[in-house]
Amino acid sequence: MRRSAEWYGGDDRNSYIHRAWMRRGLPADAFDGRPHIAMANTASDLTPCNAHLDEVSRSVADGIHQAGGIALNLPVVSLGETQVRPTAMLWRNMAAMAIEEMLRANPIDGVVLLGGCDKTIPALLMAAASVDIPAVVVPGGPMLTGTFRGVPLGCGTGVWQLSEEVRAGTMSAAEFQRSESSMIRSRGHCNTMGTASTMGLLAEALGMTLPGIAGTPAPDSRLLEAAHATGVLAVDLVDRERRPSAVMTRESFRNAIVALAALGGSTNAVVHLLAIAGRLGVALSLDDFDRIGSGVPLLVDLQPAGRFLMDDLYRAGGLHAVLREVRDLLDPDAITVTGRPLVSYLDDAPVYDREVIRARETPLQPEAGIAVLYGNLAPDGAVIKPAAATPALLSHRGPAVVFDSIEDFHARIDDPALPVTPDSVLVLRGCGPKGYPGMPEVSNMPLPAKLLAEGVRDMVRVCDGRMSGTAYGTVVLHVAPEAAAGGPLAKVRTGDIIVLDVAKRRLAVEIPDDELAARVPSPEAAAAYAAPRRGWEKLYVDTVGQADTGADQDFLLGSSGWHVSRESH
Repeated sequence: MRRSAEWYGGDDRNSYIHRAWMRRGLPADAFDGRPHIAMANTASDLTPCNAHLDEVSRSVADGIHQAGGIALNLPVVSLGETQVRPTAMLWRNMAAMAIEEMLRANPIDGVVLLGGCDKTIPALLMAAASVDIPAVVVPGGPMLTGTFRGVPLGCGTGVWQLSEEVRAGTMSAAEFQRSESSMIRSRGHCNTMGTASTMGLLAEALGMTLPGIAGTPAPDSRLLEAAHATGVLAVDLVDRERRPSAVMTRESFRNAIVALAALGGSTNAVVHLLAIAGRLGVALSLDDFDRIGSGVPLLVDLQPAGRFLMDDLYRAGGLHAVLREVRDLLDPDAITVTGRPLVSYLDDAPVYDREVIRARETPLQPEAGIAVLYGNLAPDGAVIKPAAATPALLSHRGPAVVFDSIEDFHARIDDPALPVTPDSVLVLRGCGPKGYPGMPEVSNMPLPAKLLAEGVRDMVRVCDGRMSGTAYGTVVLHVAPEAAAGGPLAKVRTGDIIVLDVAKRRLAVEIPDDELAARVPSPEAAAAYAAPRRGWEKLYVDTVGQADTGADQDFLLGSSGWHVSRESH
């Protein structure tokens, strides 16, 4: 029996109530056993990257109706990465929990997940995994390429580049402001290989989208066509009882990790994939990203690691063309929501532009996946994206310049008296899940103004927070345990020698273990850690896990299924 029939079937008082309150345009045969499909819609004017999803949902609804289903709009928590403070990551788990509860509580048989901006697709997938009703994703798609001063301007990446030029004195503030309208040219999420693009593409690599949809630009009419087809597919998913747990298997996560490396995707995908796997009970660890992905070549020449932008990737052949180049690394049996293996869609996937999508034999970089580092600074691991780093800095030894909070950093980074040289290692702590709270995108610290003036454009940076997927540089991220959770990062002092050796997967401070253990954590850092007294923020800080496990809440690991045992009246 369908889930919706548990609400609408029968002739008792409760069934009457459930049906009657839905009879605002729905005919009687809407309750004759037809599948009721929710559209979990993250559209919001305050999530500008998702603002067009109401239009997309109408195409989904048309497809659902065409296939004989009942389409139901379900607005859900929406997180705009560019808008909310202190960081959207603080509410990813809350959004996932709220969506999970609404999917379980309502009389629906399946769900279409509409997301775009960074945290929305991860939250939707976490929720769907926890409820495990038939589900499929429609990624909102990237915006079109903007131009400024006659050249393409990647959103996000351009912000980091141009703002540093202002600080270096090579661009005026007025010119910087003129670039704003050029950068954001159309509807859609970031057009670089940031977190939004990465997670949309990885949703397809996981098998959770209509094959071929991921990466379709938001203004492209083909997105609406694919959204319509997804609505049709959603009804079929319910008929076949194909659930997320049957699609997002360990083998599917392997495919996602391979895709992440070949695309040059965001480091943020690490915490999101770990969190999604945790909801499914799939055994996935930080080391899997290094073991499976670190040797995969970078094939996509896309900002921030390369030159082009997302609509270039789409016209060059898209995700399937990229995956065809690394087909031998993919699991051949991992299925998609259609029931067919992902690899079965790669036979007819030509590359139309070899500048954008490189051949396996001539990659942009031969080994470009996420590297996982360990050492006395990161006992539980840290990550770095070599594709976005300066090669000469991947093996580096230099003195630490330590900042106890983001406020401390902003107050001192441009001080002419700051004891910093190009060889220094900038260390920022207090930015992990518990400390900030929410693990913000502050790890790609702006460089000191006096070094920018000398022409320096990259330095080694170490932080227990995250970095925007649109950012670049030699930045060590997700240091675990974080300083606020008792990690050794809390004990580092300015002048300590930091060693980064990516080839040997090492991140360490050159201090004897007994001396490091005996040190007292920085009281200045501790004073800046989050200390919430109420609400979600307190619940978050009290129960959140560390980055190496996906930064999910401890009480949300695993799933609760779709059953609801009690009536509402």
